[in-house]
Amino acid sequence: MATIKIPPVLRASVGGEREVSAPGASVGEVLQGLVQAHPATQTQLFGGDGELNRYVNVYLNDEDVRVLDGLGTAVGEGDVLVILPAMAGGRR
Repeated sequence: MATIKIPPVLRASVGGEREVSAPGASVGEVLQGLVQAHPATQTQLFGGDGELNRYVNVYLNDEDVRVLDGLGTAVGEGDVLVILPAMAGGRR
């Protein structure tokens, strides 16, 4: 199982946990495992097309999965996924 580090903005959807584990051989499978265990994360992570929302960044062992094989990126036992929602806004 891979470990998924949960950002503060998503913790309410996973019972307040900072990290959870989910099975899967790819980033997409691991994230779908997260969604199955915590359905509220579905719309926070994925769009209607099944792809990651554009403002959600996912890193596998410190590598952005978008520069790897995206949701098809292979995940091994003991790997760590970090979910980082993009921040926007601020003051001009």
